[in-house]
Amino acid sequence: MKILVTSSFVTPFITEDLNILRKHWDVEHLMVRGAGALPSIALGVRRSDIVYTWFASTYAAAAVASARAFRRRSVIAIGGADVAGMEEIGYGMWISPWKARLVSYALKRADRVLAVDPFLKEEAIRRAGYDGRNIECLPTGYDFNFWSPGGDTTDSVLTVAVCDSEARLSVKGVDLLLDTARCLSGTKFLLVGIREPYAGKLRAQAPANIVIRGTVSREELLALYRRSKVYFQPSRFEGLPNSVCEAMLCGCVPVCTDVGGMRTPVAGNGFLVTRGDPGTLAAAITKAMDGPPGAGLRGRESIASRFTLERREQGLVQLMAGLAG
Repeated sequence: MKILVTSSFVTPFITEDLNILRKHWDVEHLMVRGAGALPSIALGVRRSDIVYTWFASTYAAAAVASARAFRRRSVIAIGGADVAGMEEIGYGMWISPWKARLVSYALKRADRVLAVDPFLKEEAIRRAGYDGRNIECLPTGYDFNFWSPGGDTTDSVLTVAVCDSEARLSVKGVDLLLDTARCLSGTKFLLVGIREPYAGKLRAQAPANIVIRGTVSREELLALYRRSKVYFQPSRFEGLPNSVCEAMLCGCVPVCTDVGGMRTPVAGNGFLVTRGDPGTLAAAITKAMDGPPGAGLRGRESIASRFTLERREQGLVQLMAGLAG
């Protein structure tokens, strides 16, 4: 069996899925961008048995339409922005009426839709206005042997937010992060993942107790997780937050806004705060800082048991084999 995987970019979780599928079948990965992607998708689908698209998008609609035309099977994985429509900050596929129609078609007509969190399934059903009978929940998995505690922690707060636009800065709550840092002038904050020119602009307005860096390697990120006692994610929207799960595996105590899929990893293992009040967020960070040594180990055990790569592999293999059969 041959599987075509399409995506507009590559992330660690997309790479993990590619590695899993390649263990079992012949896999082609097609990077799609621009109008020229449409014929490439059609040709790729024609020479495959199943097309698997990461994120519901206009490209996913093209993949599903091609699969139906060539009598192939189609799968879409949804992760966050593909079911968001936050007009106030310009974030999500659903703020564009024409994109929303195409995404709705893709979700309804795909043979299967994989949501990494139940919240995303609910949003897909609500946005597309259908019963969601083709949607299954299968969380991403994490390498708990790599993402692990190590060495001494410091009384610092880490946030990872890959941002390359104003909309991304807003959805990741960077403004709330800066205001929260101002409330805790004696606490060191580190914000990682901000790309230029946004990093430079933020440094000009950030308080003195926060350091802003660009993207870092996987190994550097591991070291930062291990040194930080608290991981802070003040997002306005999230699917299943990968950075939160990685940080918890490394022993960080999470302090997060109670939005989207944030509750899935954090509830009972950290602090969930109603969005919008830097003072309340600051108070939660102080409580997390004052916790006993090793306070984050319970969270690590929770993530390591619930979000394994083995569970992801088993789910993907069962899904693909079922469609092929």
